[in-house]
Amino acid sequence: MQTDGDPGTDRVFKALADETRRRLLDRLHEENGQTLGELCGRVAMTRQSVTQHLAVLEAARLVSTVRRGREKLHYLNPVPLHEIQERWIDKFERPRLSALGAVRRRAEEAMSDTPSFLYVTYIRATPDQVWDALTDADLTASYWGHANVSDWRPGSRWEHVRNDGSGTADVIGTVVESERPTRLVVTWAAPEDEGRPELSSRVTFDVRRHEDIVRLTVTHEDLNGEEELNGVSGGWPAVLSNLKTLLETGSSLPQEPWLVPDA
Repeated sequence: MQTDGDPGTDRVFKALADETRRRLLDRLHEENGQTLGELCGRVAMTRQSVTQHLAVLEAARLVSTVRRGREKLHYLNPVPLHEIQERWIDKFERPRLSALGAVRRRAEEAMSDTPSFLYVTYIRATPDQVWDALTDADLTASYWGHANVSDWRPGSRWEHVRNDGSGTADVIGTVVESERPTRLVVTWAAPEDEGRPELSSRVTFDVRRHEDIVRLTVTHEDLNGEEELNGVSGGWPAVLSNLKTLLETGSSLPQEPWLVPDA
């Protein structure tokens, strides 16, 4: 392809010419900040092949990376695409295409936007204590009303099992990431929706130590509408308050906090 002689532009066009690299960019557009392993799973390729394609995308500045502990997260960088748009598209058809682009963006946002919930709490505890409180069946049963049951290995099933002895699981899912004691990611679904990923949400627990305390961040993503968002917005603060009380005092709250009426 003939370009304007800019080496940077040449690298961008070369990177975009490959279908696999375009698919990787699409995956990062859907969910930014993925590890190499996550990208391999989403494009069904070997780590070596994905690594080679990512190197081409990084050379073209279409992908940037950030280190987080032992992980390297990959992020979509839209700047080179914007520069190409300005150089090759906007100056020829700017008014009409800008209007069409605005309509398309609004339509895509309306179709793809899903609510999410984020909650941060600070606990006087160690990261290992917080990890155990999230994953140990007996501990979760003592403050959550359910036992979280799994071997907590990536790819394993997990269940949120009632304390009444029935063995009934009200929530099920898959362990996506498990890095004791700092990060746990699971899918979250009703048992009747098992095997239907479009009906699953995703919960991430990030545990970060600061001297004698821990910052616990819980992010619940891909929620199915405002009703589900309202439900988790009331549920997570109650559960995490009970967890915090248990770790700091040795016992959970005297009443179940999620039963406190709103008014």
